[in-house]
Amino acid sequence: MSTGGTIACAMELYEKGILTEKDIGFPLHFGDGKALVRITEEIGKREGFGDMLAEGSYRMAKKYGHPEVAMTAKKLELPGYDPRGIKEKGLAHATSNRGACHMRARTLGAELENPLSAEGKAPLLKAGQDYLAILDSCGVCCLTRGVITIDYFLPVLESATGAGYDKESLLRAGERIWNQERLFNLQAGLTKDDDSLPNRMVKEPMPLGPAKGRVVELEPMLAEYYQVRGWDKNGVITKDKLTDLGFI
Repeated sequence: MSTGGTIACAMELYEKGILTEKDIGFPLHFGDGKALVRITEEIGKREGFGDMLAEGSYRMAKKYGHPEVAMTAKKLELPGYDPRGIKEKGLAHATSNRGACHMRARTLGAELENPLSAEGKAPLLKAGQDYLAILDSCGVCCLTRGVITIDYFLPVLESATGAGYDKESLLRAGERIWNQERLFNLQAGLTKDDDSLPNRMVKEPMPLGPAKGRVVELEPMLAEYYQVRGWDKNGVITKDKLTDLGFI
């Protein structure tokens, strides 16, 4: 996904005249399959312009003065669906602790419930994120998340570990994991500004398809998400929440 997003970013910069054939070594147009294969091989071998692209789209686009062309969140490339058509995906990518990761962008079936609406997505996303944290910690494939409910998973976990979890304590463990990751990011210097999406997603309306004319209404969703999480308006975990989770 990151390779595809990075090459697409380079193609856009090339077609806008920001990158030149001299920079890349050959033309890099959208739809040119041979050029796509060639640049992918260069990335893998870190040869030619591929050495730059191996650093990802954000670093490459920033070097050439146009970081806004990189479709990233926390500098990780967005997966292959547009959040302007699935609003909770936009919130998920913006708030994921590791950026626009498709493995952390699940709201437990809510994608099918009015995907063009931005309302009420935060509680669904929190529940999905906490559950995914549990599955990750147990070594369970995240692709099962849509079919393995917590009621099914709990007795399996208990049979394997005898850890004594019930549904409430297991979900609380997932919440603790998500908040612990958030604490790491905050201490590493990330802020509310990093809970963001590319301007294209929040300012440029979708040009075609069922979501034509739509953007991601990120700010109101983000405010609701922070509140649901028990964080302050800047996305910092409150003292009360830290106490509630047993961190202090």
